[in-house]
Amino acid sequence: MPHATAEFLASVPLFRSLSAEELAIFAQLVRARDYAKGSVILFEDDPGDAFFLVRSGRVKVVLMASDGREVILGILGVGEHFGELALIDGQPRSAHVIAMEPASLYVLRREDFRQRVEQNPAVAWALLLELSRRLRRADEKIGALVLLDVPGRIARLLLEHAAEGDGQLIDRPLTHQTIAHLVGASRETISRTLRDFVEAGWISTERRRIRLLDREALKRRITVRT
Repeated sequence: MPHATAEFLASVPLFRSLSAEELAIFAQLVRARDYAKGSVILFEDDPGDAFFLVRSGRVKVVLMASDGREVILGILGVGEHFGELALIDGQPRSAHVIAMEPASLYVLRREDFRQRVEQNPAVAWALLLELSRRLRRADEKIGALVLLDVPGRIARLLLEHAAEGDGQLIDRPLTHQTIAHLVGASRETISRTLRDFVEAGWISTERRRIRLLDREALKRRITVRT
């Protein structure tokens, strides 16, 4: 089992640059935890004492408004992770994390990670590179929310999710309500826009899956709107 865990870690960008020896050490340190669909993995303001890596399933990172509205900050699948900031500052969690489907996660305690950093600076460098990548993606997302209209945001979201597979098919269920939470719009607006995309021949829908038929048209739709 540790060998299989080390192989999995080697496929994750955060750990990919580490030596086989270092990967074997991390494989001994992580612990597997399983969560049922709908389970809250973390609550906002929980102690920031661990890092989580998705081994199977999907989870969503969300903020809850005082009126009960949900804003999805991101959807994470296999090989993606959350809680990396806690590895550095140990501050409370900034959002809820909820299992969208049955999920299995690897958990790494902050104290164990800190020991590895102290013994091997390459671990710290790998974390800095990953945090830099996350910040760039966050900047892009903020820019899209500020500069793009809703159809532009949806087009960008579809292209991003399709890129996780073959570039054409979004195989994982992506409901209209989930898209609404991701782009900051109403469900009705999402439904109307997706219907427009279908009529234009840009996408097709197949049993809650979305297929991109005209990627170039979607790319052109990602334009600045004021």
